[in-house]
Amino acid sequence: MLFKVAHLNSATIATKIIAGILTSKAIAIFIGVEGMALIGNLRNFLSAIQSFAILGFYNGFVKTVAKCKDDALELSKTISTTYYLGFFSTILISFICYYNAEFFNDFLFSANYNYAYVIEILALALPFYALNMFCFGIMNGFSNFKMLLIINIIGQILGLAITLYLIYIDHIDGALVAAVIAPSLLFLITLVGIINRRNLMTQIKISNVSLGVLKTFAPYAIMALVTAIALPFVSILIRNFIIEELGIKQAGYWEAMNRISDYYLMFVTSIMTLYIIPRFSEIDNKKEFRKEVFGFYKSVMPVFGLGLLLIYFLRPFVVSLIFSEEFQPVENLFLWQLLGDFVKVLSIVIAYQFLAKKMFAQFIVIEIFLVIMLYLTSVYLIDIFGVEGAVMGHFFSYLMHFLIVLLVFSNSLFGIIPEEKK
Repeated sequence: MLFKVAHLNSATIATKIIAGILTSKAIAIFIGVEGMALIGNLRNFLSAIQSFAILGFYNGFVKTVAKCKDDALELSKTISTTYYLGFFSTILISFICYYNAEFFNDFLFSANYNYAYVIEILALALPFYALNMFCFGIMNGFSNFKMLLIINIIGQILGLAITLYLIYIDHIDGALVAAVIAPSLLFLITLVGIINRRNLMTQIKISNVSLGVLKTFAPYAIMALVTAIALPFVSILIRNFIIEELGIKQAGYWEAMNRISDYYLMFVTSIMTLYIIPRFSEIDNKKEFRKEVFGFYKSVMPVFGLGLLLIYFLRPFVVSLIFSEEFQPVENLFLWQLLGDFVKVLSIVIAYQFLAKKMFAQFIVIEIFLVIMLYLTSVYLIDIFGVEGAVMGHFFSYLMHFLIVLLVFSNSLFGIIPEEKK
C-alpha cells in the first residue's frame, strides 16, 4: 500500500509540474511577459485568500480526524466545528472580496486595468474551494490516500484543460478567470470520492460545535495563516514595487523565475511532507533529531545541489522550454534564486521541528522576521541592482533565516549529548 501511495504521489507531483509548465508556455505564447506579472499577483492573492477562508484549519483538521475517527462523538464535534467555522469565514471573505472588488483590482493590477470582475468570480468560487478542502480533510484523516491522489491527478488534468482553453480563446482575461475557478472545480470530482462517506454528513450538527476542538486547532491555524498569508502578501508588495520602479516587464521576468523555482522545489517539499514531518513528530530525543537532520543533508541535499547546478548550466534551454525567447532575460536571475532555494531547503528541514514540537511562538516570530527581511532586502537591492536585487533579497533573507534556525536548535544539533546509561 505504501509503495502504491508513493508512486501515486510521484505521479501527482509530475502531473502538477507538467500542468504548470504547459500553462506557463501558454501564457508566454498568448499573453507575454506583462501578463505573467499580473497573473503572478492574482496567484499570490488567491493563495492567501483561500488559506484565510478555511482559517488555516486543514492540517489540524486532518490530524484530529485521524485521531478520533473511531469515536463517533469526537468525530462529530471535529467535523461540525470545522464545517461551521469554515462556512462562516468563507462566506465573510467572499462578501468582502465581492463588494470590494474594485479596491482589490487596484491593489493587484493598478487602476490602469479593470479586472474587478475576476475578483467577483473568485468570491463566488471560494465556497466551493472551501467545501473541497473540507472533503479532502476527511478523506486524508481516514487515510484514503489513494482516492485523494487520484482526485488530485484528475483535477490537475481538468484544470489544465480549462486553463489552456480559456487562455487560447480569451488570452489574459481567460488566464485570470482560469486561475480563480480551476481550484474550485475540483469539488465536483471530490464529491465522487466523498459519496461513500455520506453517513459523515449527518454528523454535521451546529449543537456539536466545540470550543475544545477549536482550541486544538488554534495553534496549527495561526501557524498556517502566518505562512500562507504573509509570504504571498510580501510577494505582491515586491512585485508591485518592481512594476513601479522598473516596469511591468521586469516584474514578469521575476514571476517567471518564481514559477521555475516552484516546479523543482515540489520534489523536495514532497519528500519533507511525506517523511520529515511525521518522523520529527515521533522523535523525542536530541540524538535522533540530529541523526535525521544530518541524514537528510547527506542523502538528499547533494542530489538537490547537483540538480540545481544542472538547471543553472541548462538555463537557456529551461527558459526556452517553459516560456519563449521573449523571456531570455530570466536567465540572469538563476544564480541567486538557486542559491536562495538551496539555503531555503537547508533551513526548512530544521524549521519543521517547530511544527513537530508545537513551538508555535518561536515559529511565528521567526516567520514574521523572514517576511520583513524578504521585503526590506529585496526593496533595498532592487534599487541598486534592478530586478536581480529581488532574487538576491531571496538569498540573503533565507540565509539569515537559516542562521537563526541553527541558533535556536544549536544545542540539539551541535551540543554534547550525554551517553545513555546502560
